[in-house]
Amino acid sequence: MARRPAPEPGIAERHVFIRNLELLARIGTYGHEKTAPQPVRINVDLAVEDTPPQEDRLESVVDYDALTRDIRALIAAGHINLAETMAERIAAICLADKRVLSARVRVEKLHALAGAESGGVEILRYAHLI
Repeated sequence: MARRPAPEPGIAERHVFIRNLELLARIGTYGHEKTAPQPVRINVDLAVEDTPPQEDRLESVVDYDALTRDIRALIAAGHINLAETMAERIAAICLADKRVLSARVRVEKLHALAGAESGGVEILRYAHLI
């Protein structure tokens, strides 16, 4: 089944988001990062074509609670070396919903850098016609 391309100019977008989801994750390439989980902060912003729901039902919209459960399951599944890999996997989860046009994902390791609040990566991925 083909995905819809990005909306034409003049078509409205809706943004579904998850802000500052903090989880303990097994992430990192250094030895000390492989022995214990560390806190990460995840932000997700999804562009969705803004078509009014046909019914006032959860099934008619992109469900941020379901996405959060999927992100938690990804984190619980095991060690990931790179924040970039984690961000790509989260983006793939988001783009699996055909209604999502693009996914902006930020992964921050909260204890990665001395003297800094966080270090990490932010990516932007677009749904493509497949």
